[in-house]
Amino acid sequence: MTRRDHYYNKAKQEGYRSRAAYKLKQLDDLENVLSRGDTVVDLGAAPGGWLEVAAEEVGPDGTVIGVDLQRIDDFEEYDNVETVRGDMTEERTRDRISDAADGEVDVVLSDMAPNMSGEYSLDQARSLHLARQAFETALELLESGGDFVVKVFQGPDVEAFREDVGEEFQYVRATSPDASRDESSEIYFVGKGRLTAPVRPGDELEVAIEDVGSEGDGIASVEGYRLFVSGTEPGDEVCVRVEDVKPNFGFAERIDG
Repeated sequence: MTRRDHYYNKAKQEGYRSRAAYKLKQLDDLENVLSRGDTVVDLGAAPGGWLEVAAEEVGPDGTVIGVDLQRIDDFEEYDNVETVRGDMTEERTRDRISDAADGEVDVVLSDMAPNMSGEYSLDQARSLHLARQAFETALELLESGGDFVVKVFQGPDVEAFREDVGEEFQYVRATSPDASRDESSEIYFVGKGRLTAPVRPGDELEVAIEDVGSEGDGIASVEGYRLFVSGTEPGDEVCVRVEDVKPNFGFAERIDG
C-alpha cells in the first residue's frame, strides 16, 4: 500500500475531511506549533482537514479561523471553528480575520497550492508567490512569539524565501512530513517565535542602562524592548552589539571598551 493510499484510507476511517490532516499532525508533533487556547488562522483552508486538527489541538478555549475563496462546509462537531470566505490578499478579508480573532493570532498556517498547470517551473513560481503572500499575512497578524507554517514547492528562490522567513522568526525549520505523497516536491517551512523586536543580531547602537536583572546584567530599553548587557550598571551609557534576539528580550555585548 502506498503512503497515498494509507493516509487517504486513514482519513476516511478517522473522519477527517482530507488526508492533509496528517501533514499538520506530523508538523505539530515535530515543532509543537499548536497549543491549548491558541488562536489559529488557516489560509487556503478548504476543505478543512487542517481546521479539524487545529480545532482538536487548541481545545474549546482556542479559536480556529479558516480562510478560503471556496466555501468551507460548517463543522457541526467543533464549536471553536469560524470560516471566512474571501481573498487573504485583500485588506477587507484581513480585517474580517482580525475581527474574528479579536486582534490576537498565535499561529498562521498555509497549505495553499496553485491550480496545477502541469508545467513545473510555472507551478513552482506560483507556489512561491502564494507562500510569500501567506508570509506577508502572517507578519501582519501574528503576535510576538507566534508561529508560522507554510508550504512551498522546491525550486528557484526557495532558499531566499527561507532566509526572509528566518529574519522574522527566532528560527525556521524546513521539513517534509511523511504524509506528503512520494512524488511530491512540497516542503514546509516552520517559523518559530515571531520577532517584533526593534533590533536584530549584529545591530550596533548606543544605549542607557536603566536597571539590573536577576543575573546581574544591566538592562537597557530600546523602544520598550528589553536588552540585557553584561558588565554594565544602571546609569551607564554604552555602545553595544546585539548578539541574540528573543521575542520579548535580547542580549547584547558591550563594544566601547
